[in-house]
Amino acid sequence: MYAVGVILFLQAGGLAGGGVTGIALIVNEVSDFSTGITAFILNVPLLLWGWKVFGRDFFLSTLYVIALSSLFMWLLERAFFDWIPEAYGKELLPFTGNFLINAVTGGAIYGLGMGLIFRCGSSSGGTDIPIKVLRKKFRHVSTGIITMVTDLIIVACSVFAYRENTLEVLFYTVISIVVFTVVFDWVLYGGNSAKMVFVISAEEPARRISTRVLKELDAGATFIDAEGAYSGNLKKVLLCVVKPVVYPRLRDIVREEDREAFMIVSSAKEIYGEGYISPDSDEL
Repeated sequence: MYAVGVILFLQAGGLAGGGVTGIALIVNEVSDFSTGITAFILNVPLLLWGWKVFGRDFFLSTLYVIALSSLFMWLLERAFFDWIPEAYGKELLPFTGNFLINAVTGGAIYGLGMGLIFRCGSSSGGTDIPIKVLRKKFRHVSTGIITMVTDLIIVACSVFAYRENTLEVLFYTVISIVVFTVVFDWVLYGGNSAKMVFVISAEEPARRISTRVLKELDAGATFIDAEGAYSGNLKKVLLCVVKPVVYPRLRDIVREEDREAFMIVSSAKEIYGEGYISPDSDEL
């Protein structure tokens, strides 16, 4: 996915990119030197830095990703720019001359591939390594945002390489980076999100709701003792966290058991514990 997004849409569509891959695309634009080979060469010193900072396991997994992605980029370049056109006597790329289609499609596929790599605890090398270092220092900023800022700096340098349709290339490259960031963050963090629900009810219906939540939704729940400020009546607050796909069923259960229940719903971006993220997992 990483290689397809970069070669078949960004490079073929005449667009720039971010990170070391973006630098490799710029080198390809001015010299026709292989993007895949350039990316691999540029990654070597950064990979050695990653070994020093993150250790041997990170080094080996990232080396695997770099070697494989560079190989696939080189193969796609050769296949779609050299071998297949020679065999059929016609150009196959770009699939479309529309900058917008190439920017959105390339950014989305690229972001999907990169997000999956990060979710596996690895990296595609390049600027991902300094980005992971910055992420450890600025933990309140998402990986996607740091990546976007880094990429925009590199894209700004591409103005010197893309001499035709320069403003269009820059504009649509920025669009591709924004799409990449959205997809990347969704893949990296989206699977960890859930609905956090507080159900305030009398004790008896609260017990019935919790029983059905445990059995029908296979979700955990916690009781909190409470007292109505106005009425002074004792209440039970049922706190539970469920996946978004399960939430409508939870709402039905509450409505069926106690139509007077007070329910507060909010989004929980990260949940640590059984069924969600392990407390021992590395911070992405």
